[in-house]
Amino acid sequence: MKNLILTLLIFMIAFSISAQRGQGYAPEPEIGIVEKLDEYLPEDIYIINTDGQRERLFDMLDKPTAIAIVYYRCPGICSPFMTSVAEVVQNSNMVIGEEYQILNISFDPTEGTNLSRANQNSYHMLIDKDFDPDGWRFFTTDSLNSRKLTDAVGFKYKRQGLDFLHTSALIFVSDEGKITRYLHGTYFLAMDLKLAVVETAEGKSGPSLSRLLSYCYSYDPAGQAYVFNVTRVAGSIILFFAVVIFLVLVLKPKRKVTN
Repeated sequence: MKNLILTLLIFMIAFSISAQRGQGYAPEPEIGIVEKLDEYLPEDIYIINTDGQRERLFDMLDKPTAIAIVYYRCPGICSPFMTSVAEVVQNSNMVIGEEYQILNISFDPTEGTNLSRANQNSYHMLIDKDFDPDGWRFFTTDSLNSRKLTDAVGFKYKRQGLDFLHTSALIFVSDEGKITRYLHGTYFLAMDLKLAVVETAEGKSGPSLSRLLSYCYSYDPAGQAYVFNVTRVAGSIILFFAVVIFLVLVLKPKRKVTN
């Protein structure tokens, strides 16, 4: 009986994974983020600051760092994403520039320092409190270093005409270059930021609540927004209850028949 139950459970898990792959939920999506927790950034990634100077990314990692991979001409989620970053910096009681820092890096190699500087000025103005402007810096980069960075953190995107289809996340990295946490989506809570910063400072890594939310919500490239994935969530719920009902029926003790 135990072998039968084990076989059925393995079959159902395999069926679920197969169904998700068939519906586009494979671990390596064409557009999305494949988490690289506990992996390390390459030490030879170079980015360009708003003054046009080339800097080595690894040299900047002197505190918990949140990397935001965007492109500045983005007509979709980058604007609400960066607005949300400004809001969480505003609402957090953590001191940006001292306890943590944020690095915005454009993955579009055609963008230059004029765009990064303009965006930096615009989003800094949304923060209505005194803060160290060097705590949130904006960068561009070339195609080689863009590819190194996006590959290292699992950021998947696709060109569509002059623009790109992509998702968004704050990717936290320790001072040793270790990837510790991803905050997915376009909205962040101050407590999520604090937890990510504290655990990154300790070198701890792990999934966050936003990972669960990213499972329930999928990025719609056509609408350039996150939408509730009814099929994925409903399928998971149905599978869960199917397993529970089966186990109840199988493990339920049989009544003895009395004459």
